[in-house]
Amino acid sequence: MAYSYPSRLSVFIYACAALLLFSLSAPAQWTPTPNDTLVSYRVQPDQQVIFRIYAPQAEKLLLGGTDIPGNNQGTAMSKADNGVWQVTVGPLPPGSYRYLFNVDGVSVVDPRNPLTSQSNMNTWSLLHVEGAEFMDTQNVPHGAVSEVTYYSASLKRFRRMHVYTPPGYESGKHKYPVFYLLHGAFDCDDSWTSVGRAGFILDNLIAQKKAKPMVVVMPAGHTGPFRFGQPLPPVDEFVVDFINDIMPAVEKRYRVYTDRRHRAIAGLSMGGGHTLNIAIPDLEKYGYVGVFSSGIFGIAGGFGAESGMKWEEQHLAELDDAAAKKDLRLIWFATGKEDFLLETSRATVAMLKKHGFDVVYKETPGAHTWNNWREYLYEFAPQLFQ
Repeated sequence: MAYSYPSRLSVFIYACAALLLFSLSAPAQWTPTPNDTLVSYRVQPDQQVIFRIYAPQAEKLLLGGTDIPGNNQGTAMSKADNGVWQVTVGPLPPGSYRYLFNVDGVSVVDPRNPLTSQSNMNTWSLLHVEGAEFMDTQNVPHGAVSEVTYYSASLKRFRRMHVYTPPGYESGKHKYPVFYLLHGAFDCDDSWTSVGRAGFILDNLIAQKKAKPMVVVMPAGHTGPFRFGQPLPPVDEFVVDFINDIMPAVEKRYRVYTDRRHRAIAGLSMGGGHTLNIAIPDLEKYGYVGVFSSGIFGIAGGFGAESGMKWEEQHLAELDDAAAKKDLRLIWFATGKEDFLLETSRATVAMLKKHGFDVVYKETPGAHTWNNWREYLYEFAPQLFQ
């Protein structure tokens, strides 16, 4: 079959007609605004960050972002005559930061920044301040992070997790060790790879041969709406989902070892509590356990004190099981000295040591923020599967 192609004249005529139709359908008058060319944030050479948003009708604007030092209550922005609000913060330590704009009492993401990070029931705008090689994007082989949907028979609904596979996984056939990495109460399964930079941290460690190539599984720790301060449920649905659905799904879908020596688990804050609730009762399944800025909630008093005090009694048999401890290669805690869960971590470590656990514990500068948790992952991951 022969095909005929339009001539150059025909193409020109079609183009002119399309341009005419567009001009007829366009608004009669278009007036540019500062928003059309606005750069909403700019990281300066001294690591100060300038934030801008165009909101000419707004009366009050605040920059929000709890990991930004000194910004817990929000930082007031000033308005220029052209309707652009601006504030400069910092200098900020290298790392990724979530932020929002509070416009007359309503928190909104940055409309001029496509980078976002999900948390529990919320979305944040995201920026990265370079300067820390261990988490910056480097010219090294990169793994892949996948959003994986699975069906939870325990919860009777579909769920999501993020999974990191190391460079070369797709083209290989051999098995890898598996590391389950859990998030905190105000986060979700997206958080470790967006604001937490987990994929880049592992890429860089593996490229430098400081860490073994591994599959890292980051599941969703919430099974329903979360409200801080509510009583803890008698049965943790996430623990049930993890044991009955997440681990079997991972071991079926990915080429991972299933023995204790090749399985690790760690978590931050709420995820650290999940880690202990998962690992201690089934200690024979985990060779490496990490707890970041966390412990047994309530063990040091305060919220959840009743359940925290009962935890040791409820797990007494597992805590004193010498055979289960025998092949536990690492149990590692780290907490910031300004962290509100510092005493919780200390009390949990003391309790574990009382029962014969050889706990590695360190206190670092800083508080309950991602600035610490990225550092903890960087230090913990090289100790796995050696």
